[in-house]
Amino acid sequence: MILNWHFSIATFTILVAASACRAEADDLAPHLTTILAVGKEGRGHREAATAWKKLAQADAAALPAVLAALDDANPLAANWLRCAAETIADRHLSRGQKLPADELEKFLLDVRHNPRVRRLALELLTKADRTAPDRLIPGMLDDPGTEFRRDAVQRLLDQAAQLNEAGSSFAATGDAVSIYLKALSGAREQDQTETIVRALDRLGHPVDLPEHFGLIIDWHVIGPFDNSGNKGFERSYAPELKIDLDARYAGKTADVSWAPCCANAKYAVVDLVKAIGPGDGTAAYGVTEFAVGTERPVELRLTTSNAWKLWVNGQLISQCDEYHRHMEPDRDETKTFMKPQFDQYRLKTELKKGNNTILVKICQNEQNLDWAQRWQFQLRVCDEVGKAILSKTRRNTAVNGNEPRRSH
Repeated sequence: MILNWHFSIATFTILVAASACRAEADDLAPHLTTILAVGKEGRGHREAATAWKKLAQADAAALPAVLAALDDANPLAANWLRCAAETIADRHLSRGQKLPADELEKFLLDVRHNPRVRRLALELLTKADRTAPDRLIPGMLDDPGTEFRRDAVQRLLDQAAQLNEAGSSFAATGDAVSIYLKALSGAREQDQTETIVRALDRLGHPVDLPEHFGLIIDWHVIGPFDNSGNKGFERSYAPELKIDLDARYAGKTADVSWAPCCANAKYAVVDLVKAIGPGDGTAAYGVTEFAVGTERPVELRLTTSNAWKLWVNGQLISQCDEYHRHMEPDRDETKTFMKPQFDQYRLKTELKKGNNTILVKICQNEQNLDWAQRWQFQLRVCDEVGKAILSKTRRNTAVNGNEPRRSH
């Protein structure tokens, strides 16, 4: 009987605390709504200022509700809400009071929330619990939030670097390889991936970059078609109407036909100048088959400095009639040049079960400067956080070339 009495008291305490939190959130709801309604050109700012003063005086138990309101807030409202959250936290800490660490950690680990808001939750949690980053970040290698993944990968890179500095013994080298491979499993961005790949290469463990990123290596290409005066972008040439790899069509200056094209080994870039010829005022097409075991959503991430259109199973997914935009400087052994940014365009679409046809149209204008002569593209298939999705019919590729290799 005594045991049941203690249990009832504990249960009652939890229910009262939960009710208090709900009441706090309910009391704050009008203020949160007022701040969320703030707009440009001063719309709602006076009301928001009044609401902020009341919100900033709330108990720390209100922090999860304030963070949740931040999820879909516009930039102006987000500034008010972030400031309110920080003010609430700092006031409590300055008085020696505790923040709701368990609730903040629960919010942080809920990947349904906006990654930027989860980052703020981590900042607030760290004020209450200095161990939080060391406890939680290592488990975020596959987190949908880019910053969390990058932090988790960087911790592994630092750990591997320390092993390398400690010596080159077999055990240390093996441990470093394991750590780098674990880091690679979470790496999605080009810079961190290249750092890992270089380190693994030095350790005698080369990486297949196209496979890691889900870059498509096998294509058929056809062209050139006429794009003089940029008029070819809107013109529907035969490949847009039907894919027939045995057909011949009238091109810009002569008949053209489909030809197999293997993208380069390192980053699976399809160089149309090498495959077809100079692209002065021309258009070309590339087509590939991509097989999946079940219907699923994917992201197609396209990189090109040219105008383009992209179809999946005959349906136009997206297009961009711009040339030489979103480029960044790079350098090889002989010169500095401009290159398109990796993952330049992110296109959401659905793939059906079985084979899917992906068709791209790449148009080059008549710009004759050296830096504008890149007529090429790169395409990868991944999920929404950049993790590779590979075609079931994808052939294995050697690391230092595109010759087939034995599956492991």
